[in-house]
Amino acid sequence: MRKTEVRKTVAHLGERAMETPLARNVLRQLQHNKLFQLIRTEVVRVRAKKMLQDIRQHPVPRHLAIIMDGNRRYARYQGLPPGEGHRIGGKKLEEVVEWCHEVGVQGLTVFAFSTENFSRRPEEVDHLMDLFEEDLRRLAADPRIHENQVRVKVIGQTDQLPERVLRAAEDITRATAGYDRYYFNIAIGYGGREEIVEAVRQIAREVQQGNLDPGEIHKEVISSYLYTADTPDPDLILRTSGEERISNFLLWQLAYSELYFSDVYWPALRKVDFLEVIQSYQKRQRRYGT
Repeated sequence: MRKTEVRKTVAHLGERAMETPLARNVLRQLQHNKLFQLIRTEVVRVRAKKMLQDIRQHPVPRHLAIIMDGNRRYARYQGLPPGEGHRIGGKKLEEVVEWCHEVGVQGLTVFAFSTENFSRRPEEVDHLMDLFEEDLRRLAADPRIHENQVRVKVIGQTDQLPERVLRAAEDITRATAGYDRYYFNIAIGYGGREEIVEAVRQIAREVQQGNLDPGEIHKEVISSYLYTADTPDPDLILRTSGEERISNFLLWQLAYSELYFSDVYWPALRKVDFLEVIQSYQKRQRRYGT
């Protein structure tokens, strides 16, 4: 029997065992056992430290893009209202920004709100917009943003955003415009196809006005009209929550990106999960180089 078949068999038996009432009862007791939680936390901390040491021995992705999926499902799983899932997801993003700096990732682009999300229930959209305004204001006042010289930019169809969110986005963009050590793009009201359509319209206007010859249009010209014109294409794209699709995110830019799909809901992402993503990218790069 091959190793992969053995692993599948063991995993299947493990899943069957966990379905028993006894196993579920033991798990519930362990989850509320302080000693067990302390031991588990320490084991995870030591593992993360070792992973970080290994990661620093090899090149890391220069630009990481993330589809932050699973906030609402995480909230349902925890018995919380959907809005609480979004709030916890926002806190998780702050952690991930710190992890990116720790491993040496220079750029981060996150998919926070798509153009399709505007069709959600008005009360949920309003709650999300309140969170976006709050998060952007907090980022602008965060000394770490300025100490690390992080250029923050909101990308997407910003004209569709409420005035309060748009002002917060403009304020943090101005406040960090001169920074060039790190960059952080937050996609709000974003759609990949819409981005390309808008770029084509701008190029068409340039041609119509005689500022651009059609023969001069090439890949680099098109890239220069995208929202991400001032950042390199992502080396790695991560999507959480188990879904394996791109969902209209950075369609032009991901042409040569590595893709990683995680089963973990975004708010539940741990540091070791994040480090596993980086290690997977490094292993692929070393494999391609041999």
